[in-house]
Amino acid sequence: MNKIPVAILGATGLVGQRFITLLHEHPWFEIAELAASDNSVGKKYGDAAKWQLPFEIPESLAEMRVLPCDPERVQAPLVFSALPTDIAGDLEVAFAKRGAIVSSNASPHRMDADVPLVIPEVNPEHLALAEIQKQKYASDGYIICNGNCTTIHLALGLAPLHKRFGLKKVLVTSMQALSGAGYPGVPSLDIIDNVVPYIGGEEQKVETETVKFLGKLKGTKGNEGIEYADIRVSAHCNRVATRDGHLETVSVEFIDKPSAGDIIAAFDEFRGLPQELNLPLAPIHPTVYRREKDRPQVKLDRDAEKGMATIIGRLRECNVLDYKFVLLGHNTLRGAAGATVLNAELLYVKGMLEKERWSERVVE
Repeated sequence: MNKIPVAILGATGLVGQRFITLLHEHPWFEIAELAASDNSVGKKYGDAAKWQLPFEIPESLAEMRVLPCDPERVQAPLVFSALPTDIAGDLEVAFAKRGAIVSSNASPHRMDADVPLVIPEVNPEHLALAEIQKQKYASDGYIICNGNCTTIHLALGLAPLHKRFGLKKVLVTSMQALSGAGYPGVPSLDIIDNVVPYIGGEEQKVETETVKFLGKLKGTKGNEGIEYADIRVSAHCNRVATRDGHLETVSVEFIDKPSAGDIIAAFDEFRGLPQELNLPLAPIHPTVYRREKDRPQVKLDRDAEKGMATIIGRLRECNVLDYKFVLLGHNTLRGAAGATVLNAELLYVKGMLEKERWSERVVE
């Protein structure tokens, strides 16, 4: 089949490298352009990227020349953004105005009123907001975001509970892997024999993005908005000395307190649109409940379902709220690049990529 040409912005960073591994030989998308900072422009990708993953760079991509992150130079109709926060905001808008569809892992536009912040199993209906952007930008382009790496796994764990029973309060403490800080990340002397109880901006992202994910689309066509979920979320975020995988301890209070068995059934039975549509990156089980008393564990469980699931365990009653449990997720796969690609797969099957207007650019 013909594939849609795509570009990766911020291709040399750790999330950009994850995009390489997920999009190389993807059944629907073909990497046509790689773009990065001025220090990398003009170099072969294999020379520009300090490769951090336990796979070889695909030879054809290693030889590809790196382009600047310029919407006049990068012409692919679908763009995956792993741009740094400080430059992503304006650049992603420029690409959308040029007519590109931007599937972004960056944070600047996540909380914009007209930008869909999407987990396909949780809130695919929020994609309707894209039409508002197309009108605003007077183009066919728009931005769709995935969430913060910690928030995505928290929201996946909360979604089946909120849908069935209704949530009132959430208290979460995260123990976040080093890869979440990018490369080179946290200096070794800051993290060896240590836990750092501060990650800039992280707690606010967890507290605000969660209620947008779990919110409802309201309004008439072309004038929609998100009514945030009426849930109070309090977060403590910590950096720990693991490489990949964010572990989170969660306490929840319900509107109507269910039984522990009902909660576990909600985790076991949770499915969404990606599973119905059999999207290429979709996990068979987006939430996996482990019955062992000491699971999930980072080393043992972060790669479950190819790193695209949220792993949950240790459900028990809480003396302050109703119940407490532990959840774990791979932060650079489902928490970052994998979420961004899965969002684009959903756009593809819903006909929102309008591939007929790119026919002259389609890769054979």
